Amino acid sequence: MFLKYVLRSTVAVLALTAATQAASAQAPDALVAAAKKEGQLTVIALPRDWCGYGALIDGFKAKYGLTVNELNPDAGSGDELEAIRANKGNTGSQAPDVIDVGLSFGPAAKAEGLLQPHKVATWDSIPDSAKDGEGFWYGDYYGVLAFQVNKDLIEKSPTDWKDLLDPAYANSVALAGDPRASNQAIQAIYAAGVEAGGGDAVKTAEEGLKFFAALHKTGNFVPVIGKAASLAQGSTPIILRWDYTALADRDTLKGNPPVDVVIPQSGVVAGVYVQAISAYAPHPNAAKLWMEYLYSDEGQVGWLKGYCHPIRFNALAKADKIPAELLAKLPPASAYEKAIFPSLDDQNASKAVITEKWDSVVGASVK
Repeated sequence: MFLKYVLRSTVAVLALTAATQAASAQAPDALVAAAKKEGQLTVIALPRDWCGYGALIDGFKAKYGLTVNELNPDAGSGDELEAIRANKGNTGSQAPDVIDVGLSFGPAAKAEGLLQPHKVATWDSIPDSAKDGEGFWYGDYYGVLAFQVNKDLIEKSPTDWKDLLDPAYANSVALAGDPRASNQAIQAIYAAGVEAGGGDAVKTAEEGLKFFAALHKTGNFVPVIGKAASLAQGSTPIILRWDYTALADRDTLKGNPPVDVVIPQSGVVAGVYVQAISAYAPHPNAAKLWMEYLYSDEGQVGWLKGYCHPIRFNALAKADKIPAELLAKLPPASAYEKAIFPSLDDQNASKAVITEKWDSVVGASVK
């Protein structure tokens, strides 16, 4: 199953000495100088409360003195690719230099000619199963779908997908994106159908759609993109989102309201995101420098501070590069024992079904 390599056998097969040496390497002076000459990096779809990105962006700016233009933080993976397409000849502020998208979007963007290759200094410590061999895209972090619950409004937290159909959760359950464009939302629908899908990606997607149709029919589904503000305000007291975002919100809200983060008992679906540089990047050197920063030990630990499991996690752990206090803040490992990593083929198959049939099967316009 895809990326079991990441969790179980990466350390055993990596050349750790070479990886550690690469990790300690600084970005080449020539690249730093070229990036500073460009003066700016344009990112897209990076909420500052997502995966520690706020601190990472600020750290990059402080380290290299570049301006970072943050486009459309709430965009989905599909929106990111469309932003590249729409700005092929644009060297202004609306053209993204880099993207952070769901796994299935990486190969699709490469095939369409939307990306340019770059292999970071720590390339060898990124598992082969989580990167394009030519360097057009590469895994950055992963997490699992969880239930984020406002405990001021929800007395008893749901513990599994079927619980969400309970009438006690009327007008309460929201996705964290538009399922016709957001990888996070697509994976949540897939996760809801895992138990009934029996390992068939298409059937799992169809079962997930049936589940959300029932959720919508019962009045439990709220067609609003859920985020920390809507959770706190009470308009979306239960949000289906990646564990790392939910955990970060828990810290940010500081008990106002209290937040419960529940990893479901079944249908525990892990998702890997990938980084890539636009083939039309107005600031290609700044983009490469950004990648070097993200895949350095400093950048990888920065993602972990945002509760994401960085793709080089096993190599960092083996080299004792992860602060113990960070490990202590993560959910117990037992909660992840049933996690599944859908293959790229499975993701593509389920994505096609969910994006094409959401309107006809569920009929809720998520905004």
